[in-house]
Amino acid sequence: MIDLYTSATPNGAKASVTLEELELPYEVHPISLSDGDQRTESFLAMNPNGRIPVIVDREADDFVVFESGAIMVYLAEKTGRLMPGDVKGRSEVMQWLMFQMGGIGPMMGQANVFHRYFPEKIQPAIDRYQKETRRLFEVLERGLMDKEYLAGDYSIADIANWCWVRTHKWSGVEVDGLPNLQAWMDRLAARPACQKGTKVPFDKNRAKSDQGERDKKFADDALKMVTR
Repeated sequence: MIDLYTSATPNGAKASVTLEELELPYEVHPISLSDGDQRTESFLAMNPNGRIPVIVDREADDFVVFESGAIMVYLAEKTGRLMPGDVKGRSEVMQWLMFQMGGIGPMMGQANVFHRYFPEKIQPAIDRYQKETRRLFEVLERGLMDKEYLAGDYSIADIANWCWVRTHKWSGVEVDGLPNLQAWMDRLAARPACQKGTKVPFDKNRAKSDQGERDKKFADDALKMVTR
């Protein structure tokens, strides 16, 4: 059994989608970022960086893994799935995983901060991060040319990038004119494990009638976190 400490963010979804794809049993422990759960001593004992997600592998003497990419690699290697066994194949997956962790995630995260969360609009910052996010989408577009998945076969590289790219509208960045990327997004969105994993720790789309109010609360909570 895996204990998953997570929140409804793209990085959190990376862990839960991977767990769903690998069909591993896990127990969800929701972490309220706006309430500061990630800064409690019990959480910091698992991850000194105070960020989600974190897993605890009960079957491996309560082994703790933090950092979403490290969690994905650990789970893939634990099961022998979603990661090639040969050196070159593994490297291809790791290259695209690092691309997400070093590029897609940070740039979309900054776009979110300046486009959604800050009370004042700093247009040069918004433009800078949205343009860089779009450029990275174009890199994915080229990487998916004549391929269904980033590293050949479906892998944690696809999960990691998709969990962020699927939220592109929140970052204010469109994917028009990127047919390979759009087809790849649809391909992953149709997977039952992706659908289920993105609803952990709760289904953000369960009530469309109050979507606007929930989006406002999400942005308000995020503002609290980025300005503390």
